[in-house]
Formats: sequence, structure tokens, C-alpha cells
Amino acid sequence: MKEMTKKIMEFCDERGWTPYHNEKDLAISIALEANELLENFQWRSSEEAVASTSQNIKEEMADVLIYLLQLANKMNLDLEEEVYKKIEKNAVKYPVPQEV
Repeated sequence: MKEMTKKIMEFCDERGWTPYHNEKDLAISIALEANELLENFQWRSSEEAVASTSQNIKEEMADVLIYLLQLANKMNLDLEEEVYKKIEKNAVKYPVPQEV
């Protein structure tokens, strides 16, 4: 993920966008891109959406991740580490059911 984040930040820096990418606006952008992802599924079954808009779904997923990595970078977070911590927390909250 570090190499991907580096590539994203270089892309933004080369275009002079980085000064405009504050935490609030990056969070808003994540939500907006997630909604664009959802649009692919509106009024369709999952199967229909994937069959007819697969490329757009991939691109919107990438947009969400790009903004998420920018936000993590801006906040000096190791997002990979945070994901593992959250998985551990969820494992306690939602334990695997024991067989009877």
C-alpha cells in the first residue's frame, strides 16, 4: 500500500492538487465516489449491474480507494495497520459461532 500511496501522492503533487486535499474534502470525496459506485447497482440486481457496468464499478472502487489512501496519508495513518486492528476488534465483537 505504501507504493500505491506514493504513486497517488506524486500524481496529485505533479498537478498541484495536494494543497486542496484537506481531511474534510477528502472524506466528502470518499462519500461521493462511494455513491457513484452505488449508482451502478440502482434498480438492477447485482448480476445485472456487474454484467452491464463492470468497468465503471472497477473505476469507482478505485476512486474510493485513491481518496481513502490520500486521507490516510494526510492523517499520517498506516491504513493497513488500522485494518488489521479493526479485524481483531470485530473478531471479539462478532466471534465465530461454536458448534453444538
